[in-house]
Amino acid sequence: MTRCHADPVEVVRRDDEPMQFLWRGRLHLVRAVLDHWVESAPWWRGPAVTALQAGARADRSAPGLGALGLADDREVWRVEAGAGRSGPVGVFDLTFVPDDGRWLLVRVHD
Repeated sequence: MTRCHADPVEVVRRDDEPMQFLWRGRLHLVRAVLDHWVESAPWWRGPAVTALQAGARADRSAPGLGALGLADDREVWRVEAGAGRSGPVGVFDLTFVPDDGRWLLVRVHD
C-alpha cells in the first residue's frame, strides 16, 4: 500500500544523494537509495495547454506548473530510511522541486 503526501521536508545530501531528512519533527536516516528518476509534468498541465485554455498564444511564457508552485520536471529519490538506529525502516519517495529548491515527501510505501 502507498500513502501519498505533499509534506515539506528538510533534506541533507551527500554526493548529490539524500543522506537524511526531517519529516514531521523526526529525523530519518537514509540507509539505502533504492531508485532515482526524473518525473515530467503531465502534458495536459503544460504551458501550451494552459495557454490554449486561456486563449493565449502557446509559448514558454504562458503559465504552467510553475505558476502552481510545481516544476515541469522534478527529481524523485526512493529511499529506505528509519527514524533512529532501532526504529522501524520504511520506504519513502522524496521529490526535489527545482523551481524553488524545495523538497517534498510525496509517498510512503508500506
